[in-house]
Amino acid sequence: MAARLLLRAASAVRHGPARGYAKKPGGKVKGKSVPKEDLKGPEVCTDPVKLATYAVGVNYHKDSPDVALKPDSEYPDWLFQIHLGPPKKLEEMDPDSIEYWRRLRKYNTWQRNRLKKGKKL
Repeated sequence: MAARLLLRAASAVRHGPARGYAKKPGGKVKGKSVPKEDLKGPEVCTDPVKLATYAVGVNYHKDSPDVALKPDSEYPDWLFQIHLGPPKKLEEMDPDSIEYWRRLRKYNTWQRNRLKKGKKL
């Protein structure tokens, strides 16, 4: 009982809000402002001979040379069977495969989200 009275007394002493809003980032800066430097992407290699013989940009060490490509016989067969084109449509896929059901679930999720977006509360 006494603790409850102390809490009431302590809350009555406080005046005004206990918390305030945070300051907005990027406010006015005093003094001279320094222009930001534009970030540049990595250099793009356009040499066709180098692109055909080396895996350019694969090596993550800065000072080491690019990795040389091996002949096709040294790579596994499944590597050349990977589908690199646009994704297959649902009608083109086999209904017994797991990819078919994953794609169907994704399409249904998209449809549900579109329907929810149009609803008004």
